Amino acid sequence: MRAASATYPVYIDWNALFDLGLRLREAGLTAQAYIVSDETVFAGYGKQVEAALAQADIPVASYTVPPGEASKSLDTAAAIYDWLIQRRAERGHVVVALGGGMVTDLAGYVAATYLRGLPLVHVPTSLLAMVDAAIGGKVAVNHPQAKNTIGAFYQPSLVLADVAALRSLPPRELTSGWAELIKHALILDPDLLAFLEERAGGVLRLEPEPTTEAIRRSVAIKAKIVSEDEREETGRRTVLNYGHTVAHAIEAATEYGRLPGQGFLHGEAVAIGMTAAAAVARRMGLLSADVEQRQRDLLERFGLPTRAEGVDRTAVLAAMALDKKVRAGAVRWVLLEDVGRTVLRDDVPQVVVEDALGEVLV
Repeated sequence: MRAASATYPVYIDWNALFDLGLRLREAGLTAQAYIVSDETVFAGYGKQVEAALAQADIPVASYTVPPGEASKSLDTAAAIYDWLIQRRAERGHVVVALGGGMVTDLAGYVAATYLRGLPLVHVPTSLLAMVDAAIGGKVAVNHPQAKNTIGAFYQPSLVLADVAALRSLPPRELTSGWAELIKHALILDPDLLAFLEERAGGVLRLEPEPTTEAIRRSVAIKAKIVSEDEREETGRRTVLNYGHTVAHAIEAATEYGRLPGQGFLHGEAVAIGMTAAAAVARRMGLLSADVEQRQRDLLERFGLPTRAEGVDRTAVLAAMALDKKVRAGAVRWVLLEDVGRTVLRDDVPQVVVEDALGEVLV
């Protein structure tokens, strides 16, 4: 991975966790390591990761947080700061984020801000984290009113993804992760989209060869975009936000899963958001109904939702107004014109937005 601020290795393989200590040592990251994980992931992989680091003579301590988006908060970050202070953490000590996107965002934010920056290693265990959250240097915690509004751009020193870990994911969480991979194919890689359509059976069964290949290609897409526009200054990286305007608003409107019966995993919200964005693009005369249907078919083939029931449309619209892509009061939409071709638009009429939301929020 090559970005303007850093270059670092990304390892993606089956059973890669066994090599974690070796990879850190090769990168010169041999100082005290602090694993940050959630309780569920740590129960499954914590001892293995601690052992891999110990075998490489890397001292290690671990901190766990409750699973779920509610832990991605300033309060949780402050608790980790307290722990690091108690452990007398120093610059040069390494934060190891072991878990899904919530953990990589949270631990990354802590690493970026504690002592003005500690080396960061991402060990993503969810599909969503492997293809998105762990790649590109965005770290953040949530504000109660809006997702990812408190954060930084902070590149890791190393990323290691063990594709075999996907076999331990709950089915719903695994399904959620396909949304970001499908997004990458839709916005930038027609060949990857065709690969997913043709090899869907093997990928969904988590067969090592097609699954690892799909993840590597997805990561390569994101890495290329980040290398061209690390801090979203040229607009190139904004394309990665396809589907996220509505997705983040749905998550905020449902209070990140705290409202009874209205919890959406991030990938589920992204799938609904991409469906809404496609409806906007079609209503704007930008996208053909055939491509819109192709997107819908693939999302549904991978078990992802394309509609949401019981979500307050007014609350979603209010949350969209707080989106980080808003400029001069106008939402900047990433819209699809065709597979592999996108456009940024800030002139979408409100009636088009409301009608598109009416198709997906039922």
